[in-house]
Amino acid sequence: MIKKSTILVLAILMTFFSVSCSCSDERAETQNNIVASSTTQATQTLTTVTTSISTTTVTTQPITTKGQKPKPKPTTAKQEESVIDRTLKSMTLEQKVGQMFIVCSRDESMRESVDKYQFGGLVLFSKDFEGKTKETAKAMIDSYQKSSKTPMIVSVDEEGGEVNRVSLHKAFRETPFMSPQELYKKGGFGLVEFDAKEKAQLLLSLGINVNLAPVSDVAHNGSYIFDRTFGDNVKLTNEFVSRVVTVNNQQKLGSVLKHFPGYGDNENTHTGIAYDNRPYSQFEQTDFLPFISGIKSGAGAVLVSHNIVKSMDANFPASLSPNAHKILREKLGFDRVIMTDDLYMDAIKDYTGGDASKAAIQAIKAGNDLLCCSDFNVQIPAAITAVKSGEISIKRVEESVRRILEWKQTLGIIK
Repeated sequence: MIKKSTILVLAILMTFFSVSCSCSDERAETQNNIVASSTTQATQTLTTVTTSISTTTVTTQPITTKGQKPKPKPTTAKQEESVIDRTLKSMTLEQKVGQMFIVCSRDESMRESVDKYQFGGLVLFSKDFEGKTKETAKAMIDSYQKSSKTPMIVSVDEEGGEVNRVSLHKAFRETPFMSPQELYKKGGFGLVEFDAKEKAQLLLSLGINVNLAPVSDVAHNGSYIFDRTFGDNVKLTNEFVSRVVTVNNQQKLGSVLKHFPGYGDNENTHTGIAYDNRPYSQFEQTDFLPFISGIKSGAGAVLVSHNIVKSMDANFPASLSPNAHKILREKLGFDRVIMTDDLYMDAIKDYTGGDASKAAIQAIKAGNDLLCCSDFNVQIPAAITAVKSGEISIKRVEESVRRILEWKQTLGIIK
């Protein structure tokens, strides 16, 4: 780079030379006048040159060493959003509807079913891991994913205690995971967090990306669901739910809060319809609180029970109730994925008279994003027909699919 002092000297010499040549008859003037005039012009010249240099735009390229490529520009939020937009736009109606179903696994024919229906996800059970090693279980799950155009949610109920799917088998863990209450009694919240981390790492190592937990219900000793819960202490349940969801998020494992609006001391909906006669105020003061805690901690999904909660909707089970979903969206402020409990349970069969198609269509109308089901070969075609006839709008379907894709993106399932 040329220094300013060098430019000044050159400018003085050039100006002096110009004055000397053009004014040969006036050499009688004093040298001081010549120098003064030359200096003034040189200063003006320097100002012009400096200004020209300072206003010149220089384009630079990233500096790289030999063999290295420039680092890519960071991805913006708009670009991330476009991934979901592109995925959604590329889907057929059938694929969009398929995304709304998280299907209970059946048998080895699941690969063909995944390929045909393009499910949003799978629920695996103990039978899926029986007689397998970690390697063969992962290979099984990988084969399912390869059959899906859009990577799926792969989930299990690994609650600990009464409900485990993977750790029941010694090939995966020496002993099954303990229940939430047992963990807390043995080692407080420190052990709860340690257990959640170990559980997340095991599931993720197999290709399982969502745990259908934590159980966020508050129940009393002697009730059907008590042993699966953290107990009847609301504040401790809030803390339990928050800590498990936080650990899961750190590990990139999806969490599902269940069973909204709070199971309480109700009967088992696997075997029939359960009616909840408690006042709405009790839910506000007790049952909603662990769900609010989990939502604030970043849980990606909430599962809705099949209980008929009379204070919210005396006509529909909560899983099929538009009003129960409105409460979850508007009162609790939940804007992520809502899913049903298994629509194959007797509570729903009894309610619909065994009409699986009716259950699926009402579940979508109610506001569910994901439908947990076993009768997918009946329910998916029924939902597609309902969209084509206008009974369910395509906008309604796309709202759910967007939420599902956003959850998958958050978990790194799609990129």
